[in-house]
Amino acid sequence: MKIYNRVWIPDNEEVWQSAEITKDYRTGERVLHLRLEDGTELAYSVDPTALPPLRNPDILVGENDLTALSYLHDPAVLHNLKVRFVESKLIYTYSGIILVAMNPYKQLPIYGDAIIHAYSGQNMGDMDPHIFAVAEEAYKQMARNNKNQSIIVSGESGAGKTVSARYAMRYFAMVSKSSSNAHVEDKVLASNPITEAVGNAKTTRNDNSSRFGKYTEISFDRRHQIIGANMRTYLLEKSRVVFQSENERNYHIFYQLCASALQPEFKPLKLGSAEEFNYTRMGGSTVIEGVDDRADMMETRKTFTLLGLKEDFQMDVFKLLAAILHLGNVQIMAVGDDRSLINKHLDIFCELLDLDSEPMAQWLCQRKIITSSETVIKPMTKLQALNARDALAKKIYSHLFDYIVERINQALQFTGKQHTFIGVLDIYGFETFDVNSFEQFCINYANEKLQQQFNLHVFKLEQEEYMKEDIPWTLIDFYDNQPAIDLIEAKMGILELLDEECLLPQGTDENWLQKLYNNFINKNPLFQKPRMSNTSFIIQHFADKVEYKCEGFLEKNRDTVYEVLIEILKSSKFHLCADFFKDNPAPISRFGSAIKVKPARPVVKAPNKQFRTTVGNKFRSSLYLLMETLNATTPHYVRCIKPNDEKMPFEFDSKRVAQQLRACGVLETIRISAQSYPSRWTYIEFFSRYSILMTQHELSLSDKKKVCRTVLQRLIQDPNQYQFGRTKIFFRAGQVAYLEKLRSDKLRQACIMIQKNVRGWLQRKKFLRVRQATIMIQQYFRGQQAITATALKQTWAAIVIQKYCRGYLVRKLCQLIHVAAVTIQAYTRGFLARKKYRKVQHFLCVILRKHQEFFFFNRVLESHFQSQKDIYEKEIEALNFKVEHLSQEINHLQKLFRKENDINDSIRLEVSRLTSENMMGSLCFLINCDCPTTLFYADLKPRGVVVNMIPGLPAHILFMCVRYADYLNDADMLKSFMNIIINGIKQVIKEHIEDFEMVSFWLSNTYYFLNSLKQYSGEEEFMKHNTPRQNKNCLKHFDLSEYRQILSDLAIHIYHQFIIVMENNIQPMIVPGMLEYESLQGISGLKPTGFRKRSSSIDDTDAYTMTSILQQLSYFYSTMCQNGLDSELLKQAVKQLFFLIGAVTLNSLFLRKDMCSCRKGMQIRCNISYLEEWLKEKNLQNSTAKETLEPLSQAAWLLQVNKITDDDAKEICECCTSLSTVQIVKILNSYTPIDDFEKRVAPSFVRKVQAMLNNREDMPQLMLDTKYLFQVTFPFTPSPYALETIQIPSSFKLGFLTRV
Repeated sequence: MKIYNRVWIPDNEEVWQSAEITKDYRTGERVLHLRLEDGTELAYSVDPTALPPLRNPDILVGENDLTALSYLHDPAVLHNLKVRFVESKLIYTYSGIILVAMNPYKQLPIYGDAIIHAYSGQNMGDMDPHIFAVAEEAYKQMARNNKNQSIIVSGESGAGKTVSARYAMRYFAMVSKSSSNAHVEDKVLASNPITEAVGNAKTTRNDNSSRFGKYTEISFDRRHQIIGANMRTYLLEKSRVVFQSENERNYHIFYQLCASALQPEFKPLKLGSAEEFNYTRMGGSTVIEGVDDRADMMETRKTFTLLGLKEDFQMDVFKLLAAILHLGNVQIMAVGDDRSLINKHLDIFCELLDLDSEPMAQWLCQRKIITSSETVIKPMTKLQALNARDALAKKIYSHLFDYIVERINQALQFTGKQHTFIGVLDIYGFETFDVNSFEQFCINYANEKLQQQFNLHVFKLEQEEYMKEDIPWTLIDFYDNQPAIDLIEAKMGILELLDEECLLPQGTDENWLQKLYNNFINKNPLFQKPRMSNTSFIIQHFADKVEYKCEGFLEKNRDTVYEVLIEILKSSKFHLCADFFKDNPAPISRFGSAIKVKPARPVVKAPNKQFRTTVGNKFRSSLYLLMETLNATTPHYVRCIKPNDEKMPFEFDSKRVAQQLRACGVLETIRISAQSYPSRWTYIEFFSRYSILMTQHELSLSDKKKVCRTVLQRLIQDPNQYQFGRTKIFFRAGQVAYLEKLRSDKLRQACIMIQKNVRGWLQRKKFLRVRQATIMIQQYFRGQQAITATALKQTWAAIVIQKYCRGYLVRKLCQLIHVAAVTIQAYTRGFLARKKYRKVQHFLCVILRKHQEFFFFNRVLESHFQSQKDIYEKEIEALNFKVEHLSQEINHLQKLFRKENDINDSIRLEVSRLTSENMMGSLCFLINCDCPTTLFYADLKPRGVVVNMIPGLPAHILFMCVRYADYLNDADMLKSFMNIIINGIKQVIKEHIEDFEMVSFWLSNTYYFLNSLKQYSGEEEFMKHNTPRQNKNCLKHFDLSEYRQILSDLAIHIYHQFIIVMENNIQPMIVPGMLEYESLQGISGLKPTGFRKRSSSIDDTDAYTMTSILQQLSYFYSTMCQNGLDSELLKQAVKQLFFLIGAVTLNSLFLRKDMCSCRKGMQIRCNISYLEEWLKEKNLQNSTAKETLEPLSQAAWLLQVNKITDDDAKEICECCTSLSTVQIVKILNSYTPIDDFEKRVAPSFVRKVQAMLNNREDMPQLMLDTKYLFQVTFPFTPSPYALETIQIPSSFKLGFLTRV
């Protein structure tokens, strides 16, 4: 141990305390020089063979999986849980195969439907630890391997077992919803409120404590959908019915019944408030803060009804419960020393159960003793009579509880064949109180059996992991609690001796205890006798020593009620009461024999059939069946931990937690892992994390496995400290911490080098600025000294001489330039004048020549025209004569033509009618053909239509057909055609519901068809942009506004399906591309992941990247453009996609603590910039899609910004306006440093930000709703194409259509 290393030393208050070594420790020394966290110097005495455990580097603290810690020991586990629970407000942590669940004593927003959807389909190591992750893993293994699964939930009372089991069942109901209308999932969930009402109660440790064990088998069919369920219960705490300790309550159902006593249907039960009944007021606490018993009764009745248990059944149950309450109010008064008398409070009890009150009154006070020669009736003492009364109440309630469970099972039974099942076991954890009795003995016995099964499973998994990785397997020593189990259940064990004593008429607790002393003291090391007590015994369980008080063991094991009282209840006319006490009641549930499981290993059978009537034997038998079931399934473990006894939210009592961790087997798992190779990294993870320790030559090698081997052999000299597997590297405890130290030192050296060069550059820059300023000052100073009167005069004279000299030279130059300019102008003007003169002279000559030619040509034309005139006059006279003759013939022909024209008109109309009918018949035939891919012909494909054709061509052709029906004024034809169009489009979408191109194509054409109906409707608001030519084509006879509404609804439906198809295609890419893929090379955020490995850590060349997302978006965009989708609709679709990308990424960030780092914030912002660039490239900046990414952008900024000072807190509150308070706090609590140079967010800073955000009004939900759809609007865009110009391609094969 070297200086500055940190260790853990024992502490009376916090169990373990951190300290820093201030002086190097040398082997053999017995003193360790330490400095505590409060600055106290300490010389700590140590044993050289057992030095204090080393503390993990801060970078490894707060891990999702305890097995990711380099140093695996008790203080490391406790500290990691404390950091996660208190500072990060994370209640779930993995410990290998175990999920450790801390009860927060506060409602958390981490169980909504959005969270379930986020965990559904994910690998267990990809997300933060959660009960949903365990449930998903069980469901996935069941579906993949077709093997039954079990989720074992255990823990102390008040640790949250019931809630955890409830959430697991809710997850299965959500992810495996069946398509039937039976609502089986709802029925399975409805069983929880009922069993909690009749089996849960308030205790000093928990307001809703389960007082029984429950194993619920959820059955699935071959499609992995829930078809039914079955429930088994274990060891109901019957004594609670008649006795409650201070500040405790009876079962909830009694208080619900009393709270509803004034309702009309409950008046025959003659109930009152809970304070009026002895069985409900005994604990002095009839009300639970924040619980409305009357509302809970309504919920209980509602769930009864949901399960098909109708009013008659419910009233029978409530009648029995009321009878129990009235029985508890029966007063027994002593008369003399050994006689007792019952008052008249028994009448209501007998009335409710339809019994004769006289026999009941007699046999509650007297007992019948049958001997071989006679029958003796003996009066009971008051105490005996009270015990008889209470035993009867317990017996009735026990039968009622079993009956309700059986009816629930009957309601959940199924007709089909069970393919697989997932069992959820909610059972009491290891218990030890000041006074421990028979109930605690049975509970701890069950936990011994479960712990043995757990140890064997952990051992088996460890062995399988080594074999899979081809690593030599060495036997690991682990605690086997079989001796403790044998002490309890073996032949002549504690249970058998107890049953033997129960058979004796004069058997007592003391006699039984003496037998235990005689059989086990000094013979079995696990059994001890207390020094100061002769009425107790001690058993060394796997978790702790427990002292049991023998008083009441025999009575509770016998669980007997006087036979005469049983006979009276059998004679009841109330059928339910009578059925409870039949000699051989037929089982209601068929599940007892229906479910057959094959144990994975042999199980000891219950001995001695004669003892099976006792409670102990019944419990042992049911425990055997449970263990057989668990051994035949793949188990998943949830250990619920109670962080403090005061029920304070997020308060951590280290002593209590350490005790529970030991009791539930977590520390034993850690110990097994620590003995072998606890730290395991894939080659890719190791290469990414420790590439900084590699040389240039090593980095140049292409084989990463070879690189990792070379580096490790160079860095760690002892080859026994690591093993190379097929896909992973296995490290001994402490080796990862050593590598982290090497990495930290290397980074520190690099930082020092960078700082050195930057500081040198800054100093040089500063020096040059100072030097330049010094030179300038010197210059001015020297100039100031050189200034005198003579120098001023000489300077002034020189300036005057320069002035006159410069003026003379300038004037001389100006005169020379002036003379040159005048000479040039004179020559130029003369040249231009001569050139102009020559032009005018030539022009005059040409005009004179033309005039002479024209005069000659005019004389020739005059003579020619005169001769032609004479000829034409003669021809005109001849033609006039012919015209008169022809006009007479035309009049005659016109009369004949009118007669023939009337005949032709009638023929043309008939031909036109027959042609239209033939055309529409042909069109309707094609629409109704068996291949509804298109409304035109079987081979019509989107890609074939959109190339070199106007957008929405099919829509325009359809409208022209509609216009033709309007032209004919045929309402039936129009109605038929519109229905065919609408149904045809629906059929196409239905058959190609997942085909993006087809859905996009018909969305576009439906939109164009709708716009055509508006454009040519004749309504003024749609005709504003029409040309006169288009206005002539408006519909004349029909108003299609109703069909427009139908088409509008259809378009919205297609648009939603269009969005769903795009989302289904892009959603698998979002998290890998946006969150996991490292766009900025060299900025890696990988850390140890422990037993639950991330799937992304595997070298998968087909993994999605940011490029995959951009390519998919470009494909969507190009397809929409090719199909001519309107630009506004396209923008809305892109906005919806960007919202999905942002929401899915942000939701995953909330549920992945390992992603909440500064470096990951940089990666996310880089990926967002790629999306923004894509928008610019496609000219979609105005689509408001960028704004949907604002919450994600702010979350990325929050990961990068400083989180230390008050100004930082204020800046966060001002800038993170798109994130809710819950989301901001979640990110701050989840922030995880990747290197030692980063600091965690202090809890005080988080509280400060939370206080500043208290006034903000926002939604309390953590997750964004990824199913949210923005409202879609279809803008009216008139078509610029005139219908007359549209040509039908020959490829459409619509030759039967002709233009009219």
